[in-house]
Amino acid sequence: MKFMRFIFAGCIACCVFSANAAVDKKLVADAEKYLNTITGLNGDFTQTAASRTDNGRFSMLRPGRVRLDYLSSPIQLIADGKDLYFFDRSLDQITTVPLTSTPAGILIRKKIDLQNADINVVETATTNDAFSLKMNLRGQEGLGNMTVVFDKSPVKLKSWTVVDATGAVTTVAFNGLKKQTDFPRDYFQIARHKTVSTSGGDDFYE
Repeated sequence: MKFMRFIFAGCIACCVFSANAAVDKKLVADAEKYLNTITGLNGDFTQTAASRTDNGRFSMLRPGRVRLDYLSSPIQLIADGKDLYFFDRSLDQITTVPLTSTPAGILIRKKIDLQNADINVVETATTNDAFSLKMNLRGQEGLGNMTVVFDKSPVKLKSWTVVDATGAVTTVAFNGLKKQTDFPRDYFQIARHKTVSTSGGDDFYE
């Protein structure tokens, strides 16, 4: 259960942002352009939450599909375009949450609009080789935010960080991400059986 709390902390951000933060529109445009040109990605990830670090494999296929396989845990996360499934292989147990409640949900829409839609970028920051965007859902500013970090040249997804209501920080850092779209047909389905959506999905991912 402790491990599951770490994962949910990484998927449901619940902190308040600074309302007076500066936003560099060029950085927002660069991130939006990159995200909309990426159809599929595959690579390694390291998730850090509190004193625990977990490694695994990350796969993404827009619109709507994500898969995280943890190397040291029986937990598998799969989004099929409608919902996000937490599959505990050791218990043969599945927990379902809406895809819209996850950080990855922002990144895998059919069309990503960081300037005019419901995604609200509230702060940008930059270093010599990277830049970051802090964002939330417009109209839900008090419910949470996430910060996505990109390499600058070329622009590439580097990590995301979320903070829960208690101040606990969960960071997922990516390594060796490569473009990939030729995933097996059932790759974004739980291997035990064909998953069935319970929430009816979201037209952002269709």
